[in-house]
Amino acid sequence: MNACIIAIDGPAGAGKSTVARKVAEKLGYLYLDTGAMYRVIALESIRQSVPLTDEALAALAKRTSIRFDLDGPGGNRVLSNGVDVTEAIRSPEVTRLVSQVAAVPGVRAEMVAQQQQIGRQKAVVLDGRDIGTVVFPEAEVKIFLTASVEERARRRWLEQTNKGQKASLEEISSDIAARDLADSTRETSPLRQADDAYLLDTSRLTPEEVVDAIIAYAKEHSHAV
Repeated sequence: MNACIIAIDGPAGAGKSTVARKVAEKLGYLYLDTGAMYRVIALESIRQSVPLTDEALAALAKRTSIRFDLDGPGGNRVLSNGVDVTEAIRSPEVTRLVSQVAAVPGVRAEMVAQQQQIGRQKAVVLDGRDIGTVVFPEAEVKIFLTASVEERARRRWLEQTNKGQKASLEEISSDIAARDLADSTRETSPLRQADDAYLLDTSRLTPEEVVDAIIAYAKEHSHAV
């Protein structure tokens, strides 16, 4: 199969990770969760008590080795300096901090360089906030997933509740709205829909329906799929 880059962007809770993983599985592509990389840096900043300054966070990003173990239990395990942090990076504490960490130019530069190195090696599905606009503006297939704040908050609430975590729907909704604002107004690589991206509202769609829509669109817009 010829290499093709499928870039999936969108706000927090739009279902990017779940959908991107399933699209990659169906097409036999590599799945790269770029948002997880920023979460790793946020987690390490907490664990190592790193000051939340641009200089300190950029230095942390440079000395943090991030790897995806596609053959680990459950698949797509995220490792930070060799330690499995797949579950830890999804904690509410990390979620609240990740937008601030991701807005640091030095952190983004380091993460984007790693993403580009991985993505240019093979057929890949990437999801994040700036894949189609900054990381791979040349991607053949660009998708922008969105959903209402209420629906995204409900999904996040269910996810945390199913994991046995105490969760407040009102607090999650507030956090998502705040993160939307932070992501879309930051100076470095703000969240926005690429001009040539396909806008797909997932509010009333199941993950399977979203996956099918993306694959159908990809087949129409790329000879490599």
